[in-house]
Amino acid sequence: MLLALAGVTGVGKSYYKDKLVEKLGFEKVKIITTREPRIGEKDGEDKIFVTPTDLQNLRDEGKIAFEFDLCGNTYAYTYEALNSCQNIVFESHYDTIFDFKKVCPDLCVIYFFPKDIEIAKDKTRQRKLSSQVEHDRLLEIDEHYKRITTDEHLRSIFDYFLYNNYDQASEDELINLVRKLMLEEK
Repeated sequence: MLLALAGVTGVGKSYYKDKLVEKLGFEKVKIITTREPRIGEKDGEDKIFVTPTDLQNLRDEGKIAFEFDLCGNTYAYTYEALNSCQNIVFESHYDTIFDFKKVCPDLCVIYFFPKDIEIAKDKTRQRKLSSQVEHDRLLEIDEHYKRITTDEHLRSIFDYFLYNNYDQASEDELINLVRKLMLEEK
């Protein structure tokens, strides 16, 4: 199963990705990015940090299946990473899902709504991003939340919607849904 977690910044995508790895044995898709690592990020764990030249070399070698630009950086996935026989999970920006499904039509996408948008903003502030990046992300949260709540076409590209109350019940709901999906896939 190829599973994407989408939602506004600060909604808990990374947290839930790690829970699916821990509790259901999923593997994380390692995204390639040209952005600089944040404090605490390690190359090769969740992301593979490359220079623009390195990314171009991967393109030239025909290894890139899907890529997109976000906040001035490029992100990409390799064919190898997306065509694993394992259950794999990754985070995805909501703007990329429509095009991503063209490359991976069997992609299952769970969209997380924060029960309280202010909690998502607080989680974003806690990341200790540069002031400009934090400002941009906070603006994006408002824009994204407005768009997902008013754009029926955008909502139609997601397979499931879950509320995140930042509690055990929200985590249990995700784990139970994914467990059910895994059983249906067999």
